[in-house]
Amino acid sequence: MKNYVLLFLTVGTLFLFNSCDRISNPYPPQASLELDTTLYPGNWSDYVANEWPTFTANTNVNRNILIEDYTGHKCIFCPAAADLAHSLETSHDGRIFISSMHVGPLGIGDFQTIELPDYPIDFTNPNGIEIGTYFGTNDGGFSGNPRGTINRFTFGGNIFQNPNAWSGMVNTMLSENTLKVNMQSALNYYPETHGAFLHVEAEKLDPTLTNELGIVAYILEDSLVGDQKMNDNSHNQNYIHRDIHRGNLNGQAFGRVLGPNDFQNGKYYVNYSFVVPNQLDNSYNAENMHVLIYVYDRTTWEIYQVIRQNIIP
Repeated sequence: MKNYVLLFLTVGTLFLFNSCDRISNPYPPQASLELDTTLYPGNWSDYVANEWPTFTANTNVNRNILIEDYTGHKCIFCPAAADLAHSLETSHDGRIFISSMHVGPLGIGDFQTIELPDYPIDFTNPNGIEIGTYFGTNDGGFSGNPRGTINRFTFGGNIFQNPNAWSGMVNTMLSENTLKVNMQSALNYYPETHGAFLHVEAEKLDPTLTNELGIVAYILEDSLVGDQKMNDNSHNQNYIHRDIHRGNLNGQAFGRVLGPNDFQNGKYYVNYSFVVPNQLDNSYNAENMHVLIYVYDRTTWEIYQVIRQNIIP
C-alpha cells in the first residue's frame, strides 16, 4: 500500500485595494503582493493584466450545505455514515458538499491510527486535528465517531449530530433556503509549477448579521481506494474514501477574519496561492482535488454559505 504525504500549502492573503477599478477587475496594481507569484509560469504583470478574474453579478439564490463527517478508517459505524452523506450529496447535486474529517475528539484516536499491515494510510492532517481537538472540548463538544455537523448549525444545544439527524436537518435547511451570504470564486491552475491562484468574492446579504465573519478554504481529495474496517469488523482493502479533508489553504484551522481591508464596494475579496504536489505515483494530483470555501459566524460557528471550486474545470 502506498504511503501518502500531507499537502504542503502556500497561501497568500488579500491585497490592499485602493483603486476604483476594483469593481470590474479586483487587483492591486500598486500593492505589496503576498501571493506566491513564482507559481505563475510567466511575468506576474501578465497575470494581473490578463488572467486575474473579473466577477460578474452573482445570480445564485440558494444556500448550500456543508456536511462535515467526522470519521475514521477503523471505525466500524463510519462507513454507513459516509454512505448517508454521499447519498445526500448526490441527491441534491450542487447544493450539498461533504468534508470527511479523519479526526476524533482527542485528535488522533484509535479509529484514526495507523495499524500495520492492514491500515497503513494516515488520513489525518494538522488542521483537521486542531479542529477536532477544539470541538472535542468546546462549544458542546462531540463524543466520538461517527458524528457530523450540518452547516455547524446548533440543534439540541450542539453543532455535532448523530447521523440519524442528518437527513432531517438537511431537508429543513434546503426547504428554508435562507441565503444570508453569497459567494463566488475563480481559480487558475498551472501544471508547469503545480501552482494555483484562488480568488473569492463574498457578499453579506443579511444586514442583521453583526458578528464577526470568517472565511475558510479546505482542500480535499476527491476519492482514494484504501483500507476501512466495516460494520462486521471485516477489513475492506478496496473501500472508496471520498472527499478527504487534506488541509486548509491558509494553514489555519479556523481560517481568517473577513475584515475592513477585505471590503470594497459592498463585497469582500480574498485571494490565495497554493501548491498541489504531484507525486510519482500520482496520489495527489489536481484532477483528483477540489476546494471548499465557506463563510461562517465566528461567534456561533454557523456556516452561512459554502461553494465548491474544482482545481481542473
